[in-house]
Amino acid sequence: RELQFQYKLMYTRYRKYRDFAMSFRVAGHVLSWLTLSFLIVSCGGGGSSNSVAAPTPTVPTGPPPPPPPPPGPNDAELRAASAFASRTTFGMPYEGIVEIAEKGHEAWLDEQLAMEPTSHLEFADELVRRRDAGEFKPADDGILLTITFWRGTWWNRAMTAEDQVQQRIAYALSQIFVVSDIDILRDNPPALTSYMDTLLEGSTGNFKDLLLNVALHPAMGIYLSHVNNRKADPENNIFPDENFAREVMQLFSIGLFELNDDATHKRDLDGNLIPTYDSEDIREYAKVFTGLSYSGPNAWFGRWRPYFREPMQMFEEHHSPGPKHLLGGVIVPDGQSGMEDIELAIESLFNHPNVGPFIGRQLIQRLTTSNPSPAYIERVTNAFNGDTTGVRGDMKAVIKAILLDPEVTNPPIPNSFGKVREPVLRLTALARQFNAECEDGLFYNNGYTMNYHGQQHPLNAPSVFNFYSPFHSPAGTLAENNLVAPEFQITTATSVINMVNLMDLGLFHDEKLFSPSEPFTPTEINLEDYVELAGDVDALIDRLDIVMTAGKLDEATRLRIKLGVESIGSNALDRARHAIYLFAMSPNYVVES
Repeated sequence: RELQFQYKLMYTRYRKYRDFAMSFRVAGHVLSWLTLSFLIVSCGGGGSSNSVAAPTPTVPTGPPPPPPPPPGPNDAELRAASAFASRTTFGMPYEGIVEIAEKGHEAWLDEQLAMEPTSHLEFADELVRRRDAGEFKPADDGILLTITFWRGTWWNRAMTAEDQVQQRIAYALSQIFVVSDIDILRDNPPALTSYMDTLLEGSTGNFKDLLLNVALHPAMGIYLSHVNNRKADPENNIFPDENFAREVMQLFSIGLFELNDDATHKRDLDGNLIPTYDSEDIREYAKVFTGLSYSGPNAWFGRWRPYFREPMQMFEEHHSPGPKHLLGGVIVPDGQSGMEDIELAIESLFNHPNVGPFIGRQLIQRLTTSNPSPAYIERVTNAFNGDTTGVRGDMKAVIKAILLDPEVTNPPIPNSFGKVREPVLRLTALARQFNAECEDGLFYNNGYTMNYHGQQHPLNAPSVFNFYSPFHSPAGTLAENNLVAPEFQITTATSVINMVNLMDLGLFHDEKLFSPSEPFTPTEINLEDYVELAGDVDALIDRLDIVMTAGKLDEATRLRIKLGVESIGSNALDRARHAIYLFAMSPNYVVES
């Protein structure tokens, strides 16, 4: 409720933008609400006129009728399944919600986690092959399609991949292990598609392998500048680059300060926070990450042309020799290979007690709630530490612990549980909840409209610190109650209005939801099922409440939506469009609680 209040406040605080509402295509009193709320029949036989009774024919006995089908999920089960889908997928239509309810959350989740991951790189390669065959040409605006191939790939996988949970976890991991589509990473389709495949593999693998694979990926090597990182040469004023060495500790594994298993800070005898590392530790780890350059055909150290299809390789002559003193008292011995140095360094970080609570808390924030209780975090930490499977870093165990924790369905403080649905997930949810269709089957999106309207696009964060800080607390009620809401860091007056306009584009302009580059076809939502319901406004709202707000639509908002839809007239398509539009703008939809 506090998050919903903040979202309503954000909308009403900027009434000067009311002129934008003219594009909302909503009747007058509905516009006022938007501004205010932002937010066996059996047969009988007769006798005969003949006085002699006719013999009664013998009716053959057939097989007994089949038993009636079992009852479908009830409303409570559907609401719970819808909420589960919003945490685990990029959006789920009604029939998918029914499937989750029928199978049960854990059984459905186990199926998802066991699936073969749907590769991003394979799809990008297909686009390149088709381009080279002459199918794709530069768009009319002169932008080479290659630049957006990786973006088109991401949206295709979000829309079509069966392994929705793994794709969603990989997206969450991309906001922890941040790289961004700048310059060379944007211009080479294999760069970020292969990086997403690395995160996909890590979503159900082991965290130690994930951390190592991220460290060796050329995209990370470019972004944090440890590709072609040379050993020290003081005479020529050359020293190992410390960028990756710092961020692999601060952002990718252990954080700045020592943590308890519940992510609360440890303190020394004087009550001060205890740093996890210092500048000397950064220098020692920087020595480890020297000697790496691109692999591939005719590889050589210092190569300027990147190769993204394989991990970076070690060139021993450029790797810092000698022992390195790492965290936890780990000493890298002299004389072993550079890759052995890196593996030992990754292991030293992996075994640090901070990793479980530091990474677990952030994954919780990306999937279920911005403000998990310490007990919730500790249970996830225990799963990371191997309490459930006996294997430290088992990501499947971590993900199940996050998604199936009792706090998710029965939070100790309900008003503080939940999170703002980030812009990218609002768009994917709208598309998938309403069975979006695309004539060419590609669901291509160049991402420019998403970036402009939502201030967000996958792998396009402004810095290695992601789009928002996990500790961002907006001024006002949330800050006063020591609550955080990371997504509010990119929620401004402009972005609120822009997201309204983006929903308008998707619903009222021939339902064209994405912004493709020619010659790709647009993505359009399919409202057929909802047009059929539009004659009964209550039934329409009931169905949308299940699909879009998991049964959490409050009565006041429901009444406003009903009045608004009833004012539209009898056109069923218009009614369906406006109902969905009003739901999409409501705090009940924007804030998952």
